Amino acid sequence: MTETLPLTGERTAPGIWHENYWFARHDAAYRWITTELSMNHSLPMKHSLPAERADRVLDAGCGEGYGAELLRLAGAASVTGLDYEDTTLRHVRRVYPQVNVVRGNLVRTPFADSSFRVLTSLQTIEHLWEQPRFVAECARILEPTGTLVLSTPNRLTFPSGNWYHTRELTPAEFLELLEPHFEVTQALGLHHGERLTRWETQHGSCVDAQLATDHDKWSADLTELVRSTSHTDFEIRPGDLDESLDLLFVARPRDARSVR
Repeated sequence: MTETLPLTGERTAPGIWHENYWFARHDAAYRWITTELSMNHSLPMKHSLPAERADRVLDAGCGEGYGAELLRLAGAASVTGLDYEDTTLRHVRRVYPQVNVVRGNLVRTPFADSSFRVLTSLQTIEHLWEQPRFVAECARILEPTGTLVLSTPNRLTFPSGNWYHTRELTPAEFLELLEPHFEVTQALGLHHGERLTRWETQHGSCVDAQLATDHDKWSADLTELVRSTSHTDFEIRPGDLDESLDLLFVARPRDARSVR
């Protein structure tokens, strides 16, 4: 079983049963990336790059590291996980030793211009005070033909009160934030799939139910739902962005040199 980090409310992790819904929701986005980018030949594969250009995928705000590991297992030439907190990075080094680990500030990274072909940062930007500066930094360290994938909770549907979040975004605000430096090529929303929707038709919002009380007081129906939720219980698709749970935007840099 994967060794887990202590829960702080700021991140989720695999292997914690009462966090499993939130983990699966995050996991769904990473798995969409590994499938879609590999199919579209955007994810740099091991055989496609010379050794000196191997570090081509960055997971910015990698947290526990499971997402960076999924990118690596999907065949990425090499994956770097960037985070700021030492305890987290020690965990990533120990549990996912084939992921390169770098400590750094997301709005002022230690990387050279055009260092990466793919940059992912999922459920991270809402934690940052300097969101426009982070977007500009992504444009700097991405290749001009690179791919950016960002996800964030949809403020229109996400429960209020998470004090780890500095600013949550609506779909329109997310697009406005990216537009100075990026052209959005796919604007997608994460939604509950058929099984979760069917459960909610009978019982009401599963998110509200989880937040209403401590997990040791959950009903048997809710406990079973949370334990059994997987990435397959979510759909990522275009349309209905205002109704989506999370936003996932894929983008490419504009003329990066001209917008700095």
